[in-house]
Order: sequence, then structure tokens, then C-alpha cells
Amino acid sequence: MKPTTMLFTFVTCITFTASALDNTKIEQITGLKGTLNEAEKVFKVTYPRGDLGVAVDKWNIPAFMGLTTWAAFTDGNASATMVMGDFVLMQDEVNPVMSSLLESGLSVTALHNHFFFDEPKAYFMHIAGEGSLEQLAKGVRAGLDKMKEIRASSPQPAKSFGNAIPDKNSITAAPLLAVLGGKPQEKEGMVKFTIGRIAKMSCGCEIGKEMGVNTWAAFAGTDDNAVVDGDFACLEGELQGVLRTLRAGGIHIVAIHHHMTMENPRYIFLHYWGLGKAAELASKLKTALDVQAK
Repeated sequence: MKPTTMLFTFVTCITFTASALDNTKIEQITGLKGTLNEAEKVFKVTYPRGDLGVAVDKWNIPAFMGLTTWAAFTDGNASATMVMGDFVLMQDEVNPVMSSLLESGLSVTALHNHFFFDEPKAYFMHIAGEGSLEQLAKGVRAGLDKMKEIRASSPQPAKSFGNAIPDKNSITAAPLLAVLGGKPQEKEGMVKFTIGRIAKMSCGCEIGKEMGVNTWAAFAGTDDNAVVDGDFACLEGELQGVLRTLRAGGIHIVAIHHHMTMENPRYIFLHYWGLGKAAELASKLKTALDVQAK
């Protein structure tokens, strides 16, 4: 009986460490061809954005030089599969694609530029996720489909959000104060709220609101036709909930990145732009603030 038991244990170990990726299924679901890196046990699908016609410093940049959407799959730890990737997007694609990815259970981990003097402007949305292979591949496909849908309906990228913001500002602070609380700043018809948070730098210095660890919201325009822009300072565990809440409220996310290094706790900053009635925008921001408080 002992030799049989030993053999059973050995076979079980081999079965556990073998890759569970179904590369053919990834290709079928995403609609993209992929390549396998056997050494790293990673299967990567790519979508070169040759449709964009992006010029950097007046040079027509090939997709090979950094304009390729990709998603890489590998075996997970807590879940069966893990995915990481990067979507190359036009400005009018960013938020609809982000919503599709978030609704599919994927995480959006960064949003920023990779170039200067690019025309039209390209943005890069980094993604991650853990779950079943089918769930993750479908999430990537949802983002790709939304991206293609936008370009099919409008081959030329949009150059604005399509809202005319009044030239003269006349925001009433009281209704916003009732929602957001605190003590806002007011200037020339604009109203700004700032909420501080605390971090400690590697030198031991504690930093807060005035040193840049803050969430803020600035309102301009009129009460019925307002714009709000600002920044959420999020702990890493808060980021996805805040993103989902803001996108559900129609708030545009325009950047996700860090502002510091070596701080504790670590903060990720997301910048946003919203349009609508001032009081309604304030309520949407308050909902996202409440997500952080949970």
C-alpha cells in the first residue's frame, strides 16, 4: 500500500501545478489571436490600434511602437485565472470602455498618457482581474466590443463632451454645502470643497490636506448647467468602488495614477469631470465619498 500512496501524492502535486489555461477558448471569446510564453506560462492576445492614425510630434506612429491593446492571461492563485492588460483608447472611448470593463468584474488600475504632442490624443487604461477564464475573457471582449462600437458609429474621435458651459459662473454654495458639508472656498461664482486625508512618508513626516493628500471638487457654471472637476484620494482598496460609483453616476474619469512614492498608506488619485445640475453632481460625489467611508 505504501508505494501506491506515494505515487498518488506525487501525481496530485503535478496536476495542481500544471497550467489550466485554455488558450483556444481565450482566442474564441476575445476574438483575438494570441501567443504563448511557455517560460512564464502566459497567454497574451493583442489588438494593434492601426485604425487610429495617431501622430506623435507630427510623426505617424505605427501600432508596433506602443499603440497596441493587449490582455495577458495566466493561472491565478485565489482564483483559477488572472488577467492583466492595457487598452489603447481615444478620449471618447475611455469612459464607455471603462464602464464595460467594470461592469464585467474587471478592475481598472491606471489611466494616463504615454506620449506628448500626440494627435489625436491616445490614453492608456490598465486593467487587472482574477476569476474564471471565461469571466475574464468575456470582460476583455466587452471592452473591445465597446471600443469598436464607438469607432464604427463615429470614425473620427470626438473633440468635446458636447456640453456648452456658461461663460459666467454663478454657483450657489448653500445646496452643495448641505450635501458635501465642510467649509468651501468661493471665488467669482465658483465653489470648491477640499477633504483632507493623512499619510506618512518614508522619512516619518506626516502629510495631509495642504500637502496634497486630499479629495476635492470645484464647481463652475450655473446651478442648472454646471461643471465639476476634481480629484479623489483613494486607498488602493477603495479605488474600484469609487470608480464604479462615479461611472454609474455618469461622471467622466480622466486620469488614475499616484502622486507620491513610499507613502503609508498608499494612495491612488483619480481625476474626474462631471456635467449637469450642480446639486445633482454634488449628490453623485457624496455617494462616492460614502463608498470610501465603508
